[in-house]
Amino acid sequence: MTGDSAGRARRPGDLRPGEPAAGEAGSAALELLILAPVLILLICMVIAAGRIAIARGAIDAAARDAARQASIARSPQDAMSTAQSTAGAELAGEHLNCSALSVGLPGVYRAFATPLGQQASVTATVRCTVRLSDLILPGMPGSVPL
Repeated sequence: MTGDSAGRARRPGDLRPGEPAAGEAGSAALELLILAPVLILLICMVIAAGRIAIARGAIDAAARDAARQASIARSPQDAMSTAQSTAGAELAGEHLNCSALSVGLPGVYRAFATPLGQQASVTATVRCTVRLSDLILPGMPGSVPL
C-alpha cells in the first residue's frame, strides 16, 4: 500500500465526511424546529406589510379619481356625491372592503366660488378602515385605518 487509509481500521475518534460528531446527532433538526416558526412569522410580517402598502396605493388612487371627478362636477353638492361614489367604486374594483369609508372635499365650496377664468383646485381626502382579516389572514382580529 502507498499510505492511504483504505485498508486501515477505524479508530473511535475518526469521522467520515458529513458524519456528525458524537452528541451532535439531531441538533440540526432541533435548530430547524426552533427557527422555522420565527422564519414563518417573519415571512408573514413581510407579506402583511406588502398588502397594507398595496391597500394604501389603492386608497391614493381612489382619492385621485375622486378629486378628478369632483373637479368636473357642476355644483359642490354634485362634486361631493360624485367623489363619494367614485372612491367607493374604485375601492370595490380593487376588492378593498372598507368598514368605514369617508370621502372629504375640503375647500370645495371655495373652489366653486372662484370667478370664471381663474384657476381653482379640488382636493379629495379618502379615509378607509380595513379589517386585518381582509388584508392579511382570515380570522385575524383588528383593523387598520388607511
